[in-house]
Amino acid sequence: MGTAFEGRIIQSGKVEGPKTMVRFVRSRPVTAVAIGLAAVGLSLASAGVQAAGSTPGPNSMVAVQPGISAAALPNAGVFGDTPPSTPETVSFVLREQNLPQLEANVQSGVRNFLSVSQFAQFYGQSRQNISALQQYLAQYHISTDVYADNVDVVANGTAGEFDSALSVQQQQYHVPAIPSRDGMAGIPAQNVHGTRQSPLLPYRIAQNVLAILGLTNYGPFGSQAVHTDSALTPAQKGSSNACLASTGLPDACNVPSNFAANYGLDGLYQKGASGAGQTIAIVTLADLDPSAPTYFWKNILHLPTSNRTVTVDNVDGGTVGGPSETSGSGETDLDVEQSGGLAPNANVIVYQAPNTDYGFADAFFSAASQNIASTVSASWLESETYLQASIASGAESPGYEAAFDEAFLEMAEQGQSGFIAAGDWGAYTASIDLGTTNLSVGSSADSPYITAAGGTTLAWSGSLSGPGGTAAVDVPAQRTWGWDYLWQPIATVTGDPLATVAEAEVVGSGGGFSTIEPTPSYQQGVAGVHYYSAVQYLTPTDYENVDGIDEPTAWNFNPTPSVSHGYGNGRAMPDVSADADPYTGYYLYEPTATGGPGLQGGWGGTSFVAPQFNGSTAVIDSYLGHRVGFWNPAAYSLAGQWVSPFTPLEQSGTGSDNIYYTGTPGLDYNEGSGLGYPNLTAFANDLAQRGGSW
Repeated sequence: MGTAFEGRIIQSGKVEGPKTMVRFVRSRPVTAVAIGLAAVGLSLASAGVQAAGSTPGPNSMVAVQPGISAAALPNAGVFGDTPPSTPETVSFVLREQNLPQLEANVQSGVRNFLSVSQFAQFYGQSRQNISALQQYLAQYHISTDVYADNVDVVANGTAGEFDSALSVQQQQYHVPAIPSRDGMAGIPAQNVHGTRQSPLLPYRIAQNVLAILGLTNYGPFGSQAVHTDSALTPAQKGSSNACLASTGLPDACNVPSNFAANYGLDGLYQKGASGAGQTIAIVTLADLDPSAPTYFWKNILHLPTSNRTVTVDNVDGGTVGGPSETSGSGETDLDVEQSGGLAPNANVIVYQAPNTDYGFADAFFSAASQNIASTVSASWLESETYLQASIASGAESPGYEAAFDEAFLEMAEQGQSGFIAAGDWGAYTASIDLGTTNLSVGSSADSPYITAAGGTTLAWSGSLSGPGGTAAVDVPAQRTWGWDYLWQPIATVTGDPLATVAEAEVVGSGGGFSTIEPTPSYQQGVAGVHYYSAVQYLTPTDYENVDGIDEPTAWNFNPTPSVSHGYGNGRAMPDVSADADPYTGYYLYEPTATGGPGLQGGWGGTSFVAPQFNGSTAVIDSYLGHRVGFWNPAAYSLAGQWVSPFTPLEQSGTGSDNIYYTGTPGLDYNEGSGLGYPNLTAFANDLAQRGGSW
């Protein structure tokens, strides 16, 4: 989910003054959750084993991946070797077998779902190969736990034991705090371990290892949530409703029932579907406040809470420090509140993992290997560009993107639906984490094996006020979410130049083309997937070497762009969208919130959309009596029907865009909002008519 962005672009702690070009600096370093293989000259086939020359002997020690160096993190300084007695968790993600068959099956639409044991048999590693890894690590007194899928092996030992087993020397690094800004939580200063050296394993073992995760324990992911601009005062509506009184907006205090009415889920409720018998999974990197969902469901939604369970599974020991606003508990709270609010009879399981690379991956593998939940969502992501830089600078494993693909492939093969927020920085996701101004999308929503949840803005009208006066706002119809519609009103009420506002408020539905993942087969031939229309307000300029890659770091601003057209390649995202704009947004109950009431209106972001589709799927599954599985193959096929369950946002121009991509009349897809917004009852009925699993 995109992060709150309420002020101006900050450079060196200062507010930028009026000018047409704003130079960006890194604001939120984030350890990779995906990798730009092209940046390091690797392919998915080669990532994992780097044996030069002829094939080594089975016991020859070979590099599994480049070193994972905390020195690649900004301003990190080494202050000694990692104490050998330091407890560590390291995850060895193994290569799935029969991968071409698995990928083709998932992209075409799985009709006969496998159990976990069947998946392990057909696609997991052999017991012989797994035992070889376990026995090797046991020589160094490292214990291992093999997930049921025979893909993820989680190892526990000490730094000294891993140093010996992998032929590395880990060191201690101090990474300075990244301050909070613009309503966005910062990242605290951390002392972490890492190594510049490449981990080594015997060739007979290394050839089966895709990625080694955990050789740095930097906590990279920040809490992400988007709120209406607190620096501005919306005109009051005179309502006694607490949400309206605090936000002044007619649609900024929506609840799950509003989503259900807007997107056709009410039709399934009317037929008795409520998620009964289903389990929803939330993958997260911050603790749930256990009182939050119960309070929200009971006191705000007036739903019974005795007919369901909320279970917390602490993956790899869970998070540290308990629920807090700074750690991102608000993200976890809203994920459970929204998904469970839409499926009032479904159980919820929360996979809480450490804020680390191995933690995030293991949380998805836990959801897959347990196979309890029929539907899964997460709302933590970062830009592909940052991930490419992480690989180029040695801060992440080249097998990380493929590791997440493997988890999602398993989920799809087992009939588990999956959703990840597409991001909240429009077509320029890298502007918020790496500080570059290139077109970019978010990962792991870029995976072809997950449904990327994009954002829209509902129709609304009102006004904003500030030191410069009052300005009217009017959105006549649902549109692709992009805050370009607010630029002029904000400039009017603040007195800031329009260019300064535009370059500061690059906020909207994440979307565009992946530079890592290829176009999946279900997107091939869909009108609009490759051909796009765009409105280029912002032209990237000032190319610099940023963490090993050349990217632009500033923009030129054009206030009146015409519609241009082009062709793009790679996995296009998002897939489907719903309301994510905080100005037409939602209630969030966050007991750990500081500086305000626990219940606040005016929240949004694609972080709401992913869990909303998650909860909606539990309702669909209960209606159909079986899992529907991975949405995308069916969704793209159904979008081409004469009567589609999706409404594309095909208006072309500056009235409906994600700060770059806009619609094209007559086309089913655009990179600002994907296939558009759904009628969920129609979607469910279409799936029912198809028979089989979907």
